Amino acid sequence: MTQASYKRRKRNETIGRVAFWILIVLILLYTLFPFYWAIVSSLKPSTELFDTPVAYWPKNPTLQNYRDVFANPVFPLALRNSVIVTVATVVLALILGSLGAYALGRLRFRGRTVILYTILGMTTFPQIAILGSLYQMIVGAGLYNRLGALIFSYTVFTLPFTVWVLTSFFRALPGELEEAAFVDGATPLQTFRMVLLPLAAPAMVTTGLLAFINAWNEFLFALTFTQDYGDPAHFFNLSSGARTAIVAVATFQGKTQFELPWGSIMAASVTLTIPLVILVLVFQRRIMAGLTAGAVKG
Repeated sequence: MTQASYKRRKRNETIGRVAFWILIVLILLYTLFPFYWAIVSSLKPSTELFDTPVAYWPKNPTLQNYRDVFANPVFPLALRNSVIVTVATVVLALILGSLGAYALGRLRFRGRTVILYTILGMTTFPQIAILGSLYQMIVGAGLYNRLGALIFSYTVFTLPFTVWVLTSFFRALPGELEEAAFVDGATPLQTFRMVLLPLAAPAMVTTGLLAFINAWNEFLFALTFTQDYGDPAHFFNLSSGARTAIVAVATFQGKTQFELPWGSIMAASVTLTIPLVILVLVFQRRIMAGLTAGAVKG
Protein backbone atom coordinates (compact mmCIF):
# COMPACT_ATOMS: atom_id res chain seq x y z
CA MET A 1 0.00 0.00 0.00
CA THR A 2 1.40 3.33 -1.03
CA GLN A 3 1.51 6.31 1.28
CA ALA A 4 -1.05 8.17 -0.85
CA SER A 5 -3.56 5.29 -0.68
CA TYR A 6 -2.98 4.95 3.06
CA LYS A 7 -3.71 8.66 3.60
CA ARG A 8 -6.77 8.39 1.39
CA ARG A 9 -8.08 5.47 3.43
CA LYS A 10 -7.48 7.27 6.72
CA ARG A 11 -9.24 10.36 5.37
CA ASN A 12 -12.24 8.29 4.30
CA GLU A 13 -12.37 6.60 7.72
CA THR A 14 -12.29 9.99 9.44
CA ILE A 15 -15.04 11.36 7.21
CA GLY A 16 -17.15 8.26 7.83
CA ARG A 17 -16.64 8.52 11.59
CA VAL A 18 -17.57 12.21 11.63
CA ALA A 19 -20.64 11.54 9.47
CA PHE A 20 -21.66 8.72 11.81
CA TRP A 21 -21.53 10.92 14.92
CA ILE A 22 -23.34 13.75 13.14
CA LEU A 23 -26.12 11.28 12.32
CA ILE A 24 -26.23 10.11 15.96
CA VAL A 25 -26.52 13.71 17.19
CA LEU A 26 -29.32 14.44 14.71
CA ILE A 27 -31.23 11.33 15.81
CA LEU A 28 -30.84 12.29 19.47
CA LEU A 29 -32.05 15.81 18.78
CA TYR A 30 -35.02 14.48 16.79
CA THR A 31 -36.06 12.04 19.52
CA LEU A 32 -35.26 14.02 22.67
CA PHE A 33 -36.11 17.58 21.68
CA PRO A 34 -39.95 17.11 21.85
CA PHE A 35 -39.65 15.85 25.42
CA TYR A 36 -37.24 18.66 26.31
CA TRP A 37 -39.62 21.22 24.81
CA ALA A 38 -42.52 19.76 26.78
CA ILE A 39 -40.53 20.17 30.00
CA VAL A 40 -39.55 23.74 29.10
CA SER A 41 -43.13 24.65 28.18
CA SER A 42 -44.45 23.13 31.41
CA LEU A 43 -42.10 25.40 33.40
CA LYS A 44 -43.07 28.57 31.57
CA PRO A 45 -45.77 30.91 32.87
CA SER A 46 -48.60 31.51 30.44
CA THR A 47 -47.22 34.96 29.59
CA GLU A 48 -44.02 33.42 28.15
CA LEU A 49 -45.47 30.56 26.10
CA PHE A 50 -45.84 32.59 22.90
CA ASP A 51 -42.90 34.98 23.26
CA THR A 52 -40.85 35.80 20.18
CA PRO A 53 -38.04 35.19 19.61
CA VAL A 54 -38.37 31.67 20.98
CA ALA A 55 -36.77 31.16 24.39
CA TYR A 56 -35.33 27.67 24.85
CA TRP A 57 -35.42 28.04 28.61
CA PRO A 58 -38.03 29.95 30.68
CA LYS A 59 -37.00 33.34 31.97
CA ASN A 60 -39.04 32.85 35.13
CA PRO A 61 -39.40 29.08 35.73
CA THR A 62 -42.44 28.10 37.75
CA LEU A 63 -44.21 24.94 38.91
CA GLN A 64 -47.60 26.61 38.75
CA ASN A 65 -48.67 24.51 35.78
CA TYR A 66 -48.02 21.32 37.76
CA ARG A 67 -49.93 22.71 40.72
CA ASP A 68 -52.84 23.58 38.45
CA VAL A 69 -52.87 20.07 36.98
CA PHE A 70 -53.06 18.31 40.34
CA ALA A 71 -55.44 20.93 41.73
CA ASN A 72 -57.86 19.92 38.98
CA PRO A 73 -60.02 17.18 40.61
CA VAL A 74 -60.35 15.36 37.28
CA PHE A 75 -56.66 14.58 36.75
CA PRO A 76 -56.01 12.52 39.93
CA LEU A 77 -59.10 10.44 39.17
CA ALA A 78 -58.00 9.92 35.58
CA LEU A 79 -54.49 9.04 36.75
CA ARG A 80 -55.94 6.50 39.17
CA ASN A 81 -57.95 4.94 36.36
CA SER A 82 -54.88 4.76 34.11
CA VAL A 83 -52.84 2.97 36.79
CA ILE A 84 -55.59 0.43 37.54
CA VAL A 85 -56.39 -0.32 33.91
CA THR A 86 -52.76 -0.54 32.81
CA VAL A 87 -51.61 -2.77 35.67
CA ALA A 88 -54.62 -5.08 35.27
CA THR A 89 -54.05 -5.30 31.51
CA VAL A 90 -50.37 -6.18 31.93
CA VAL A 91 -51.09 -8.83 34.58
CA LEU A 92 -53.82 -10.46 32.49
CA ALA A 93 -51.75 -10.33 29.31
CA LEU A 94 -48.73 -11.92 31.00
CA ILE A 95 -50.72 -14.66 32.76
CA LEU A 96 -52.82 -15.66 29.77
CA GLY A 97 -50.06 -14.95 27.26
CA SER A 98 -47.45 -17.06 29.06
CA LEU A 99 -49.84 -20.01 29.32
CA GLY A 100 -50.74 -19.74 25.64
CA ALA A 101 -47.09 -19.27 24.64
CA TYR A 102 -46.06 -22.35 26.63
CA ALA A 103 -48.68 -24.45 24.87
CA LEU A 104 -47.73 -23.15 21.43
CA GLY A 105 -43.99 -23.26 22.04
CA ARG A 106 -43.52 -26.52 23.93
CA LEU A 107 -46.52 -28.78 23.27
CA ARG A 108 -47.11 -30.57 19.98
CA PHE A 109 -50.65 -30.73 18.62
CA ARG A 110 -52.39 -30.47 15.28
CA GLY A 111 -53.04 -26.95 14.02
CA ARG A 112 -50.43 -25.28 16.19
CA THR A 113 -48.86 -23.36 13.29
CA VAL A 114 -52.25 -22.21 12.03
CA ILE A 115 -53.16 -20.91 15.48
CA LEU A 116 -49.84 -19.12 15.82
CA TYR A 117 -50.15 -17.32 12.51
CA THR A 118 -53.77 -16.49 13.23
CA ILE A 119 -52.60 -14.80 16.43
CA LEU A 120 -49.96 -12.93 14.45
CA GLY A 121 -52.64 -11.78 11.99
CA MET A 122 -54.70 -10.39 14.86
CA THR A 123 -51.88 -7.98 15.74
CA THR A 124 -52.24 -6.32 12.34
CA PHE A 125 -55.87 -5.29 12.81
CA PRO A 126 -56.33 -1.54 13.33
CA GLN A 127 -58.36 -0.54 16.36
CA ILE A 128 -60.91 1.36 14.31
CA ALA A 129 -61.77 -1.81 12.33
CA ILE A 130 -63.48 -3.46 15.31
CA LEU A 131 -64.46 -0.37 17.27
CA GLY A 132 -68.17 -0.57 16.41
CA SER A 133 -68.62 -4.26 17.18
CA LEU A 134 -66.52 -4.01 20.33
CA TYR A 135 -68.59 -1.04 21.48
CA GLN A 136 -71.80 -3.07 21.05
CA MET A 137 -70.31 -5.96 23.03
CA ILE A 138 -69.27 -3.68 25.87
CA VAL A 139 -72.64 -1.91 26.04
CA GLY A 140 -74.45 -5.25 25.88
CA ALA A 141 -72.34 -6.61 28.74
CA GLY A 142 -73.07 -3.56 30.89
CA LEU A 143 -69.43 -2.49 30.99
CA TYR A 144 -69.79 0.95 29.42
CA ASN A 145 -68.06 3.69 31.47
CA ARG A 146 -66.46 1.05 33.70
CA LEU A 147 -62.84 0.09 34.14
CA GLY A 148 -63.67 -3.42 32.99
CA ALA A 149 -64.45 -2.13 29.50
CA LEU A 150 -60.94 -0.75 29.07
CA ILE A 151 -59.25 -3.74 30.70
CA PHE A 152 -61.12 -6.10 28.36
CA SER A 153 -60.50 -4.07 25.20
CA TYR A 154 -56.83 -3.43 26.00
CA THR A 155 -56.25 -7.12 26.69
CA VAL A 156 -57.84 -8.01 23.35
CA PHE A 157 -55.12 -6.08 21.51
CA THR A 158 -52.25 -6.78 23.92
CA LEU A 159 -52.65 -10.54 24.30
CA PRO A 160 -51.84 -11.60 20.68
CA PHE A 161 -48.57 -9.66 20.72
CA THR A 162 -47.67 -11.12 24.13
CA VAL A 163 -48.35 -14.67 22.98
CA TRP A 164 -46.33 -14.23 19.78
CA VAL A 165 -43.26 -12.82 21.53
CA LEU A 166 -43.26 -15.32 24.40
CA THR A 167 -43.83 -18.29 22.09
CA SER A 168 -40.50 -17.75 20.34
CA PHE A 169 -38.78 -17.58 23.72
CA PHE A 170 -40.37 -20.75 25.16
CA ARG A 171 -39.60 -22.58 21.93
CA ALA A 172 -35.89 -21.70 22.26
CA LEU A 173 -35.51 -23.03 25.82
CA PRO A 174 -33.53 -26.30 26.09
CA GLY A 175 -35.80 -29.34 26.00
CA GLU A 176 -33.59 -31.15 28.53
CA LEU A 177 -34.94 -28.93 31.33
CA GLU A 178 -38.48 -30.03 30.62
CA GLU A 179 -37.51 -33.69 30.26
CA ALA A 180 -35.65 -33.62 33.59
CA ALA A 181 -38.71 -32.17 35.32
CA PHE A 182 -40.95 -34.87 33.83
CA VAL A 183 -38.54 -37.56 35.01
CA ASP A 184 -38.81 -36.13 38.53
CA GLY A 185 -42.60 -36.50 38.34
CA ALA A 186 -43.60 -32.92 37.59
CA THR A 187 -46.76 -32.23 35.63
CA PRO A 188 -46.68 -29.92 32.57
CA LEU A 189 -48.19 -27.11 34.64
CA GLN A 190 -45.64 -27.60 37.44
CA THR A 191 -42.84 -27.66 34.85
CA PHE A 192 -44.11 -24.43 33.38
CA ARG A 193 -44.50 -22.69 36.73
CA MET A 194 -41.37 -23.90 38.52
CA VAL A 195 -38.83 -24.45 35.74
CA LEU A 196 -39.62 -22.52 32.57
CA LEU A 197 -41.37 -19.44 33.93
CA PRO A 198 -38.38 -18.23 36.02
CA LEU A 199 -36.17 -18.55 32.94
CA ALA A 200 -38.66 -16.47 30.96
CA ALA A 201 -38.29 -13.45 33.26
CA PRO A 202 -36.39 -11.26 30.72
CA ALA A 203 -38.95 -11.91 28.00
CA MET A 204 -41.79 -11.36 30.47
CA VAL A 205 -40.34 -8.00 31.51
CA THR A 206 -39.92 -6.90 27.90
CA THR A 207 -43.42 -7.88 26.78
CA GLY A 208 -44.91 -6.56 30.01
CA LEU A 209 -43.28 -3.18 29.54
CA LEU A 210 -44.43 -2.95 25.92
CA ALA A 211 -47.95 -3.90 27.02
CA PHE A 212 -47.75 -1.25 29.74
CA ILE A 213 -46.73 1.44 27.25
CA ASN A 214 -49.53 0.52 24.83
CA ALA A 215 -52.19 0.51 27.55
CA TRP A 216 -50.87 3.66 29.23
CA ASN A 217 -50.91 5.65 25.98
CA GLU A 218 -54.13 4.27 24.46
CA PHE A 219 -56.63 6.96 23.53
CA LEU A 220 -59.32 5.70 21.12
CA PHE A 221 -60.91 3.06 23.36
CA ALA A 222 -60.55 5.23 26.46
CA LEU A 223 -62.48 7.99 24.72
CA THR A 224 -65.14 5.76 23.14
CA PHE A 225 -65.96 3.34 25.96
CA THR A 226 -66.07 5.87 28.81
CA GLN A 227 -68.05 8.98 29.62
CA ASP A 228 -66.69 10.59 32.79
CA TYR A 229 -63.86 10.36 35.30
CA GLY A 230 -65.67 9.80 38.57
CA ASP A 231 -66.76 11.71 41.62
CA PRO A 232 -63.87 13.58 43.29
CA ALA A 233 -65.63 13.19 46.62
CA HIS A 234 -65.40 9.39 46.28
CA PHE A 235 -61.88 8.81 45.05
CA PHE A 236 -61.89 5.10 45.87
CA ASN A 237 -65.25 4.39 44.22
CA LEU A 238 -64.05 2.54 41.11
CA SER A 239 -67.51 2.29 39.55
CA SER A 240 -68.10 6.04 39.33
CA GLY A 241 -66.10 6.70 36.13
CA ALA A 242 -63.39 5.22 33.98
CA ARG A 243 -61.79 7.83 31.71
CA THR A 244 -58.01 7.70 31.75
CA ALA A 245 -55.33 10.36 32.04
CA ILE A 246 -54.63 10.48 28.29
CA VAL A 247 -58.21 11.54 27.64
CA ALA A 248 -58.05 14.02 30.52
CA VAL A 249 -55.03 15.74 28.96
CA ALA A 250 -56.78 15.96 25.59
CA THR A 251 -59.88 17.55 27.15
CA PHE A 252 -58.21 20.15 29.37
CA GLN A 253 -60.02 23.48 29.16
CA GLY A 254 -58.73 26.97 29.74
CA LYS A 255 -60.23 29.79 31.75
CA THR A 256 -62.14 31.01 28.72
CA GLN A 257 -63.96 29.21 25.92
CA PHE A 258 -61.28 29.76 23.29
CA GLU A 259 -58.19 29.29 25.46
CA LEU A 260 -56.05 26.18 25.34
CA PRO A 261 -54.00 25.74 28.55
CA TRP A 262 -50.80 24.64 26.86
CA GLY A 263 -48.79 24.96 30.06
CA SER A 264 -51.08 22.59 31.95
CA ILE A 265 -51.23 20.21 28.98
CA MET A 266 -47.45 20.04 28.83
CA ALA A 267 -47.18 19.58 32.60
CA ALA A 268 -49.66 16.70 32.49
CA SER A 269 -47.86 15.17 29.50
CA VAL A 270 -44.53 15.25 31.33
CA THR A 271 -46.18 13.72 34.40
CA LEU A 272 -47.53 10.84 32.30
CA THR A 273 -44.19 10.29 30.56
CA ILE A 274 -42.09 10.09 33.72
CA PRO A 275 -43.38 6.62 34.81
CA LEU A 276 -42.47 5.16 31.41
CA VAL A 277 -38.96 6.63 31.56
CA ILE A 278 -38.46 5.28 35.10
CA LEU A 279 -39.62 1.79 34.12
CA VAL A 280 -37.29 1.69 31.12
CA LEU A 281 -34.32 2.84 33.22
CA VAL A 282 -35.05 0.34 36.00
CA PHE A 283 -35.55 -2.66 33.72
CA GLN A 284 -33.15 -1.76 30.91
CA ARG A 285 -30.91 -4.78 31.52
CA ARG A 286 -33.81 -7.22 31.43
CA ILE A 287 -35.27 -5.43 28.42
CA MET A 288 -32.08 -5.96 26.43
CA ALA A 289 -31.96 -9.59 27.52
CA GLY A 290 -35.60 -10.03 26.58
CA LEU A 291 -35.17 -8.46 23.15
CA THR A 292 -32.44 -10.97 22.29
CA ALA A 293 -34.15 -13.91 24.01
CA GLY A 294 -34.91 -16.69 21.60
CA ALA A 295 -32.58 -15.34 18.93
CA VAL A 296 -30.20 -18.29 19.43
CA LYS A 297 -31.44 -21.69 20.43
CA GLY A 298 -29.24 -23.26 23.06
